[in-house]
Amino acid sequence: MIFYFSATGNTRWAAKQLAEATGDSLVFIADALGGDCHYELAEGERIGFVFPVHGWRPPLIVRQFVSRLKLDGAEGHFCYALVTAGDDIGETMEILNSDLTASVGIRAESLYSLIMPESYVGLPFMDVDKPEKEQQKLSRAAEQLQVFAEEIKACQRGIVRTYKGHWPRINSRLLGAAFVGWLVSDKKFRVESDRCTKCGLCAEVCMVDNISGGKGRTPEWKHTGRCLTCFACYHHCPNHAIEFGNQTRNKGQYFWKMKNEK
Repeated sequence: MIFYFSATGNTRWAAKQLAEATGDSLVFIADALGGDCHYELAEGERIGFVFPVHGWRPPLIVRQFVSRLKLDGAEGHFCYALVTAGDDIGETMEILNSDLTASVGIRAESLYSLIMPESYVGLPFMDVDKPEKEQQKLSRAAEQLQVFAEEIKACQRGIVRTYKGHWPRINSRLLGAAFVGWLVSDKKFRVESDRCTKCGLCAEVCMVDNISGGKGRTPEWKHTGRCLTCFACYHHCPNHAIEFGNQTRNKGQYFWKMKNEK
């Protein structure tokens, strides 16, 4: 069973590739939170957690899911985690395992990070990758994922293929806390009315139902506290009509496109 979350599509692709290679079922975390988060495992079934890194941490929605997760018969099952990131992941895996131990009584035994095209644009110095670098990352990720999938299929324990970066604790604990406290919010999102065609796509792609809109309607953010600042709305807007304060002015857009499927 693969529990996954994805906003701009990188992680959805990775989760689908793993599911095809292993035969494991997919559970989308944003949908699962609408239920009781209670699952019964088949004999020998793998347990996978696949998600993007947000601020050198697991996304808030993943942590919320783990806090509610109940797995019948999880003891002894092979458990792994694979995260996607534009670069380093800090102590993302340590935080995940702390949450898993506290809530479910298990740990991810094999750990993987997959470098994918950058999609976070919420800070002045961060932007999407240039086309050449984007394609290099996609090609490399496809090669790496084949290796990861074989190891996961074989339930190989104790494998660590992650890039934590140079200052993992500072990034995850100090900067990560600032990221969650100051930047995970929908308050800075706005619509440039001269560019918006009221197509409704931004509301459609919001994974946490935090945008009020639809075809023929100007989108409005609901300020419910559910926003993940994942930028799916920003990246999917066909007219680049969505901005996040002044941080996204003149920046690029990225989301996984079907042409990238391997």
